[in-house]
Amino acid sequence: MTDGPSLAAEIGRRIRELRKARGLSLSELAHRASVGKATLSALESGTRNPTVETLYAITAQLNVPLAAILTDPGIRPPEAVFHGEAVSGQLLEAFEDREYVTELYRLRIRPGRRQVSPAHPEGVTEHLTVFAGAARVGPLDAPVVIPAGSHASWRSDVPHLYATETSEEVHAALLIRHPRA
Repeated sequence: MTDGPSLAAEIGRRIRELRKARGLSLSELAHRASVGKATLSALESGTRNPTVETLYAITAQLNVPLAAILTDPGIRPPEAVFHGEAVSGQLLEAFEDREYVTELYRLRIRPGRRQVSPAHPEGVTEHLTVFAGAARVGPLDAPVVIPAGSHASWRSDVPHLYATETSEEVHAALLIRHPRA
C-alpha cells in the first residue's frame, strides 16, 4: 500500500472498527488471518504499510471486500495504490446493489514474479480483462492464460494465481464481485 501515513492510518482504523464490530480480539483475527499479532497491531495503528496479500487475508476473515477497508462508505475511493509480490492495483470504484458488492481495479502484473492470492469468502468471483501483455491467472489447480484483448472469470474463494505469461508487464482491469452477506 502506498500514499503515505494518513492512508495507512485510515486503513488501520477501518480494520479495527470492523474487527470490533464482529466481536473479534486482535489475537483472534491475527490467528484466523494467519497474520502475526504484532503485524496486525501495527496495521491497526497505522504504522505499517500492508501488502495486498495481507489485506486480503484480513478482509476474508472479516467477510468484507477489500474496498471496505480502502474507502469509507459512500465516499469515492482514494488514489491508493496497493502492492503485492507481483501485482500492483488501484481501486477505481466500488458499486453496491442488493445482491453484490462489486469492486473495479486498475491492475498491473510485473513480469518474472508470481503472486498467490488467499481465498476470498465463499461465492466471490474475479473477472480480468487484459489490455496489454498476457496473464496467467485463476485457481492454483487450473490457471488460464489471458492474452491482450481477452478476459476470463473464476471463483476466487480458493487460493488463486497472478503471473505474467511473457516478459511483458500486464495491464488489466479487475472486477471482483462479492455476494452480500
